[in-house]
Amino acid sequence: MNREWDLSILYSGFDDPAFAEDKAQLDGAIGAISALADKADGMAHVELLEAYIKTSEAITFFASKLIIFANLRYSANTRDGEAASCLGTLMGALSQTAAPMARLSKIIASLEDLDGAIALSPLLTEHRYLLSNIRRDDKYLLSEGEETLFAKMNISGAKAWEDLQSSLTSSLAVDYDGGQLPLSAIRNLAYDKDSAVRKAAYEAELKAYPRIRDAVAFSLNSIKLQVLSECELRGYASPLDKALYGARMKRETLDALLSAMEEYMPIFRTYLRAKAKALGHTGGLPWYDLFAPMGKTDRRFTVEDARDYLVGIFEGFDGELAEMVKTAFDAGWIDFFPRDGKVGGAFDCGVPSAGQSRVLTNFDGTHSDVVTLAHELGHSFHDRQVFKNSPLNQEYSMPVAETASTFNEVLVMSRALEAAEGADERLALLEGEISDACQIICDIYSRYLFESSVIENRKTEFMDAERLSALMTEAQKKAYGDGLDESCMHPYMWLCKGHYYIGSLSFYNFPYAFGGLFARGLYAKYKKEGAAFVETYKRMLRETALADVEDAARVAGIDLTKREFWCDGLESIAEKIREFCRLVEA
Repeated sequence: MNREWDLSILYSGFDDPAFAEDKAQLDGAIGAISALADKADGMAHVELLEAYIKTSEAITFFASKLIIFANLRYSANTRDGEAASCLGTLMGALSQTAAPMARLSKIIASLEDLDGAIALSPLLTEHRYLLSNIRRDDKYLLSEGEETLFAKMNISGAKAWEDLQSSLTSSLAVDYDGGQLPLSAIRNLAYDKDSAVRKAAYEAELKAYPRIRDAVAFSLNSIKLQVLSECELRGYASPLDKALYGARMKRETLDALLSAMEEYMPIFRTYLRAKAKALGHTGGLPWYDLFAPMGKTDRRFTVEDARDYLVGIFEGFDGELAEMVKTAFDAGWIDFFPRDGKVGGAFDCGVPSAGQSRVLTNFDGTHSDVVTLAHELGHSFHDRQVFKNSPLNQEYSMPVAETASTFNEVLVMSRALEAAEGADERLALLEGEISDACQIICDIYSRYLFESSVIENRKTEFMDAERLSALMTEAQKKAYGDGLDESCMHPYMWLCKGHYYIGSLSFYNFPYAFGGLFARGLYAKYKKEGAAFVETYKRMLRETALADVEDAARVAGIDLTKREFWCDGLESIAEKIREFCRLVEA
C-alpha cells in the first residue's frame, strides 16, 4: 500500500508529453472562447448557447486537470518551485478568458428568449441551472476590461498572498524537545495522552509563530483589502453577502443556523468546564488541553488497520461507499504522513478527469486520525456523486461541501459507540466526538466572529500581528465563554488556518457548522428510514451541484430556513454532552 499518493492518473511529471498536449488543448480552448465572443452577436441563440457550453467544458476539463496536478504537487512539497511556477503560468493563461467570458455572459444574460432556447436543446436543458445563474449573476459582472484586469492582478495579489501564508506555515520548523518538527507534527501533539507533551507542544507552537507572523499579517490584510475592493466594485453589500450569494444560500438559512448555535453554546461550555475539572484544572479549560484524550483507549491504527476499520463500518451503510474507501487506500489516493514541506491539516481534491479523488492527511495513528480520514473520504464520495453530472455541473457550493464528510464522521462515531466496551472506552469515544462537535460549533463561531471583525476593521486600518491576535482572542472569549481559561487561549489561530487566506472565498467557517448539523439531520432520517434513505442521500449529494442549497435539501425533505431543524441537530450533541458529564462526574 502506498504511503504517498499516486498522481500518475494525471501526469508522470511536468515533462510528461501528455502535460504539454493538454496545455496545448487548453490554449486552443481559450482561443476558441475568444473567437466565439467575437462572433456571438450574429449567431442563432441555440447555436450560441451550445457552443458556449461545449467550449466552456473543454476549458474546464483541461484547466482542472493541469491545475489539480500542479496544486497536488505543491501541497505535498511547498518547496517544489516547478509546481509553483506552473500554477502561475496556468493562472496567467486562464486570465485571458476573463474578457470573452464577461462578454458572453452579458450576451447570454440579455437573451429575452433564454428559457425558450434552453427548452429546444437537450444539452441546454441539462445545463439549465448554469445558464439561469449566468442571468442571475449579471448584476455583479464588471466590464470586459475590468474583468481581465482583475483576473491578471489577482495572480500577483490575493493568490500570491495566499501562497505566501501556505509556504511559511508549511515550512516553519518548530523547536521542540532538543530538535525540530514541522508545524503540522507539533499541532498533532495536541492529541497526545501525556499532558506534559501537550503543554510543551502548545508552548513551542506559540513561540515559533513570531518568526513569520509579520509576513502572514501582511498577507491577511492584503487579501481582505482586495476582498473589500472587489465587493465595492461588483456591488455586493459586504463580503458576507458575496459569500452567501456565491454559496447559493439564503441569509435566512444562515440566521437560523447561527441563532440555534448561540442558544446551545452554554451546553458546550458546560462540557469544557467538566473536562477541565476532570483534568485537574480550576475554572475553564486551558487551550493546550482542548483536545486532551479522556477515558481509556490505547488503540493505535496502522494504515492497514484504518482501511479495514472504515471499510467494515461503511459496508453497513452502502456498498458503493465501502468499495470506494477500499480503493482509495489500495490504489494510491492518499498521502498519509507529515513531512517537511508538506502542508498541514487534511483535504480532499476531486480529480474529475479520472473520476477519482486525492486525499492529503497528516496521519498519526489515533482514532481521531481515522475519523479525519473518514471525513475526507466523505468529500471523495460527494465528488463521486457529482462526477455523474457533466463537467460544468460538478461544482457544489461552500455550505454543502462539508455534508458528506461529516455524515461519514457520524457513521463512524455511531458505530464506534455501539461497539464500546465499558465506561472508560465509551468516555474516550464520547469525548472525541464531542470535542469535534465543539470545534464546529464554538471554534467555528469564533472564526466567524473573527473574520467579521477583521473585515470591518480593514475598512479603516491595517492590523498588525498583535492587533490580529487580540481580535482572535476576543472572538474566542465570546464563543467559548467561561468554558476556556482566558489566560491560556490561542492568539495565533488566525495565522495557521488557511481558510482566511482564500481571496475568492470569504467566511469559509460557517459551512463546517452547517455541514456538521445538516449531516446529523440526515443521519436521523437514515435511522428512521433505513436502507431506503441511501439512494435519496446520494441523489441529494448529486443535486447539490444543480440547485441552491435550500432546494437540494428539499430532496431529502428538509427545510433549512427553519431554526428547529438546526436545534434538533444540536440537541443530539447535547444529549451526548450530558452523558459525558455524568461519566466524568462518576
